Amino acid sequence: MKKKILAFLLILFPIFSLGVVKADTVKSKYVIASDSSFAPFVFQDSSNEYTGIDMDLIKAIAKDQGFEIEITNPGFDAAISAVQAGQADGIIAGMSVTDARKATFDFSDSYYTANTILGVKESSTIASYEDLKDKTVGVKNGTASQTFLTENQSKYGYKIKTFADGASMYDSLNTGAIDAVMDDEPVLKYSISQGQKLKTPIAGTPIGETAFAVKKGTNPELIQMFNNGLANLKANGEFQKILDKYLASETSTDSTSTVDETTIWGLLQNNYKQLLSGLGITLALALISFAIAIVIGIIFGMFSVSPYKSLRLISEIFVDVIRGIPLMILAAFIFWGIPNFIESITGQQSPINDFVAGTIALSLNAAAYIAEIVRGGIQAVPVGQMEASRSLGISYGKTMRKIILPQATKLMLPNFVNQFVIALKDTTIVSAIGLVELFQTGKIIIARNYQSFKMYAILAIFYLVIITLLTRLAKRLEKRIR
Repeated sequence: MKKKILAFLLILFPIFSLGVVKADTVKSKYVIASDSSFAPFVFQDSSNEYTGIDMDLIKAIAKDQGFEIEITNPGFDAAISAVQAGQADGIIAGMSVTDARKATFDFSDSYYTANTILGVKESSTIASYEDLKDKTVGVKNGTASQTFLTENQSKYGYKIKTFADGASMYDSLNTGAIDAVMDDEPVLKYSISQGQKLKTPIAGTPIGETAFAVKKGTNPELIQMFNNGLANLKANGEFQKILDKYLASETSTDSTSTVDETTIWGLLQNNYKQLLSGLGITLALALISFAIAIVIGIIFGMFSVSPYKSLRLISEIFVDVIRGIPLMILAAFIFWGIPNFIESITGQQSPINDFVAGTIALSLNAAAYIAEIVRGGIQAVPVGQMEASRSLGISYGKTMRKIILPQATKLMLPNFVNQFVIALKDTTIVSAIGLVELFQTGKIIIARNYQSFKMYAILAIFYLVIITLLTRLAKRLEKRIR
């Protein structure tokens, strides 16, 4: 009898223990990438901390399973690329499971069943999909909502406009640039709870399951730990508490804010620390990259006027290639393309820091233009001065240092100042790789409170003040040198 009881317990033990099974961690810390503005799954609250269903869920699972995580929020597209390039180990960003994505990612068990829903302005007469004929519908790029719209486009005859982030999409709807938006139901209804004057005339349509993901064939233990932790949280009721916290009431708002963010003063008062942090990154990017660009640009500029044809050819190739590639593509190639290429050759992941990648891209881009400034400045000095110096037996190098360059530098200084201003403005472009500089900081704030006009006005003033001050400083320096 005792043997039968023991055998019965041995059979039941694995069943009862499923909820507490833990996988063995392989890394001391796992980097998890996520979106930056996809409320209520992930967004910044009034204290500038990332929160939402995804943030609470991954933290709770990490605690339950006993592994350490570091969360980054570069945005949806950048998060996907970060996982593919090895800069992150996994992604949790309200990501729908699709057949196309299964070819690239391994997915966990689903933690949410997503519905897509159409949103229009309160004054709109659109009441069905048939009413969308010849109208433009906005959708966030790479989402299941985009797939739904693409599959039904020929049926209903609407046009599709894709956006990189939700804030831009809702702004376009409010300004009349598009006629409707398609988004996940909780996301759209959250935007309405935050003051967006929208309505949802058509019932939501199921578009699939939402899950955590890793790059295909990597970090299987992370998927196992997520699944085990999710099962535990569902069993003890904590998972439902997380969902209820953000989805229980369609009219729930962020109650932690004590400042009215509908005014410019309120926006500044509640977000000045975040804006100053973004400004610091912007200035660091501009100053460091421009200093590097000066060195590189002068070298290639000197090559371009060298008596040696090979050096002139090298300079010409450098300038043509770098100037021929848009800065955003250059930054993406350095940040995502190079690590993927290295991994394909070596089999080892070699991620590049986003600040480093942005600095390299800005430096190379500015260096190509500075090289042309140097070439133009040197060639603007009358050629007779070089000939006269050489006829007196003075070497080429000494002639350049003592006669040509001092005159050329005075001609080049105004262009250097202009190039620095351009480099400062170009820092906004590298936000595409997920670097949270000043412009990206503003977009993240807008995604929470939808105060786009006031926030962009604040950003414009920030840039105007900084660029004006730096320009005045550079002009004073120019006068002294002259």
